[in-house]
Amino acid sequence: MNPYIIKLQIIAGKKKRHIIGLMSGTSLDGLDIAHCTIEGSGKKAKVNLEHFITVPYNTFFKKQVKEIFAKPQIPFEQLCLLHAHIAQVHAAMVKKALKQWKIKPKTIDLIASHGQTVFHAPKNQHKKKNFGNATLQIGDGDQLAVKTGIITLSDFRQKHIAAGGEGAPLAAYGDYLLFSENGKNIVLLNIGGIANFTCLYANGKIISSDTGPGNILMDSWVNEKIKIQSFDKNAALALKGKILPALLKQLMQHPYFKLPFSKTTGPEIFNTDFIKTAIQKAKVPEENLHDILATLNRFTAETITAALNKLNLSSKTKLYVSGGGLHNPLLMQNLKILNPIMDFRATTEKNILPDAKEAVLFALLANETLCGNTSVFKKAGKNLPAINMGKISLPA
Repeated sequence: MNPYIIKLQIIAGKKKRHIIGLMSGTSLDGLDIAHCTIEGSGKKAKVNLEHFITVPYNTFFKKQVKEIFAKPQIPFEQLCLLHAHIAQVHAAMVKKALKQWKIKPKTIDLIASHGQTVFHAPKNQHKKKNFGNATLQIGDGDQLAVKTGIITLSDFRQKHIAAGGEGAPLAAYGDYLLFSENGKNIVLLNIGGIANFTCLYANGKIISSDTGPGNILMDSWVNEKIKIQSFDKNAALALKGKILPALLKQLMQHPYFKLPFSKTTGPEIFNTDFIKTAIQKAKVPEENLHDILATLNRFTAETITAALNKLNLSSKTKLYVSGGGLHNPLLMQNLKILNPIMDFRATTEKNILPDAKEAVLFALLANETLCGNTSVFKKAGKNLPAINMGKISLPA
């Protein structure tokens, strides 16, 4: 028998597993690396975040990925090359992080890699009659496994699509396992490039969905107008502006916001072209950087709030916020003003750093796949099909 198959069996039987979770989001700011120890599985899983780092991408790497990112037509050679190259870059980052943490690679049981999303095409977006939901993440798992010498699970989203989902948001699986509280409604909001939520109702019902843009419009507009800047740090630019009602109204007209839950979206829809079209229709000057950023900031808060309002939640429902948007003071101020009934919390209460939450999620998904018990999700609803996710790559 292949010794790595035997090793997988041994890892599955361990009391405690060491798993590295990797996440690279639509913001393309860097690779999140989370070293987790996980005991048990399902709702009995205990996750401890041992180490965490975000390794920033250099400008050249970002440029290469952006050449194929969220574009319907691309150079196929570039896609092919990046599938291997991204994984090689990630492997080098993982090895450097382990060395920095003084951890020997042989003590790590698994790597759980999300890869890099380059295109997301739910049926509500492409509207092609004979095709279903689709998504594509690149960063080959075999490259990671061979370069690090660690068994790797990757390409998690394809199983969700095969089981009838849209490939996102997968955060709901981890949210359900780690944040459920008997008799209480809990909401988890992640504000990355795209914002998404999981609502864990007291009666056991679960709803998860993308709400629309998170940071992506603000980031892309800053980068469009100030080439050397990739985001509005501390909302410094937006805080100098005022909301443009005509522009805000135009932005809110997109049909995505009228679709029922659960739904997903991405930068294929919400991008600089979307902003420019709204600016033209609203007849506001494109050069008005501060006011446009203030409006985009409010727009993100308004669309998140509109989604939360559809959940019919009671007063003082716990709302755990994670993702890069948590560090935008104006966005958080807008959210708190628009959602006075929510009890805003930090995921640190559950020993999970907000910036690490998605990387931890993939470590948890790998753990669930290894343990093989999907029955825990059978009562979670159709949005969380009871499946094991991730393709297994062996180092040899």
